[in-house]
Amino acid sequence: MEHWIYSINIAGHSAAFNLDTLITMWLTMLILIILALCTTKNISIIPGKLQVVGESIINYFVDTAKANMSEKEALKHSPIILTLFFFIITANLVGQLPWHLLHLHQGELASPNNDINMTAAMAIVVSVYYMYYGARRKGMKFFFHGFSMEGIILTLVDWLEFFIRPLTLAVRLFANILAGELLIFTFVSLCAYVLPIPFMLFEILVAIVQAMVFTLLSTIYIATAVEETH
Repeated sequence: MEHWIYSINIAGHSAAFNLDTLITMWLTMLILIILALCTTKNISIIPGKLQVVGESIINYFVDTAKANMSEKEALKHSPIILTLFFFIITANLVGQLPWHLLHLHQGELASPNNDINMTAAMAIVVSVYYMYYGARRKGMKFFFHGFSMEGIILTLVDWLEFFIRPLTLAVRLFANILAGELLIFTFVSLCAYVLPIPFMLFEILVAIVQAMVFTLLSTIYIATAVEETH
């Protein structure tokens, strides 16, 4: 899918931006801010529907983090874990809005996660995050396991994982979202009223599953970095 590319000259250097991704990314963040404000506006002991949903999601991922790392570490890293999930699932669902009704001069609006730049940026953030806390917790042992044959092999395996993990995180999310939107676009072109509906419902399930996969894998990567059992 083509992107709405905007080029600008900064200090003599040309820079290009995918405006469609930026627009839907900021729309995703605006939706999250509004939902957060609505959910926390009237917090009470007897929760409303939004509060129940919010608390259920938070408790699920906090409990998952606690199952993979100590309670102290789980509470420490829960903010980034929850931020990833809420952003990714909202961004995925934003792609299900009827953007095809808007005809742009260049490109078209869709989920920001159908842009490899978006998913790669999140994957890199996750990688830098867990490497930083792994180094803080274990020092150079996190990157180098010694000069023995076993230590050298473990070091090479770990360094291979450092490159493979962000690649798989980025490509998996990007490919699934892009493939789903291309499929829906194809069926909308063939029959705009009936044929796309089952695939749109299926893509909602894919959006939820891919958000959970990205978030749970990120949780495991953080856990293996900060726990001594790694």
